[in-house]
Amino acid sequence: MEIQKVAVLGGAGTMGSGIVQTIAQAGIEVLLFETNLEMAQMGKAKLEKVIQKLVDKRKITELDKRNILDKIVLCDNYQAMIDVDLVIEAVFENIHLKKQIFKELDGILKPEALLCTNTSALSVTEIASSTKRLDKVIGLHFFNPVPVMKLVELVMGLTTSEQTYNDCVVFCEKIGKQTIRAKDTPGFLVNYLQIPLLNGAVAAYEAGLASAEDIDRACVLGMNHPIGPLALLDLIGLDNALDVFNVMYEGTGDIRFWPRTIHKRLVQAGHFGRKTGKGFYTYI
Repeated sequence: MEIQKVAVLGGAGTMGSGIVQTIAQAGIEVLLFETNLEMAQMGKAKLEKVIQKLVDKRKITELDKRNILDKIVLCDNYQAMIDVDLVIEAVFENIHLKKQIFKELDGILKPEALLCTNTSALSVTEIASSTKRLDKVIGLHFFNPVPVMKLVELVMGLTTSEQTYNDCVVFCEKIGKQTIRAKDTPGFLVNYLQIPLLNGAVAAYEAGLASAEDIDRACVLGMNHPIGPLALLDLIGLDNALDVFNVMYEGTGDIRFWPRTIHKRLVQAGHFGRKTGKGFYTYI
């Protein structure tokens, strides 16, 4: 199936907006869905500023900018998605919310439409169980910042069909991404590999082994990472990261995923990282 029209739920959020931008830049019509039109308008306004910076840096032209923005359609109700080919859900990590969304969409979307979740840790199989199109539900796990990161992790639920997988591979290639195939296990593949390092950095910081700056500098200069683990957590959002850490720990019982006290305290204080101006670093 050729993917010609896509909807992104949570399209004004950090991940959602990056997904919307990436799809629109590929020339595909994309519905930016939020629960109210004001939030959707704010999301598109934010994207316009991001795309304007690309013009300012002479990476795209003014005409390119207009064409990209014209591909983004605002949406605040599920009925507007009746003719989309693919939906990407990018709301926060709550299994009950995701299942409710998929159940409602299942009764509205055309039968051949694909339902995709951007979850980074929750079970794709469980999310799919809320629908009657079990074979057409798959995980499309993008990475932040979406327009820059090349990878999409395709997570196969127990009932996901090979046709759905193949259609999503083609779609990802069309929007300039490369894919890997992962099983529906806690954290899938990338988080299984990455979280022990991130959590280890938090543990080192909590133990006073080094400053946040030196911990990150060790990874950037000594391991050739593009960004340090504590700065990356601030970028992801400490609240979002804590949700993933908890899911991983509860799903595996592996101590490597056990959230550290300092991480919990920062979240309890409302210090989520870049989006709040304070996390392991201060951005105000």
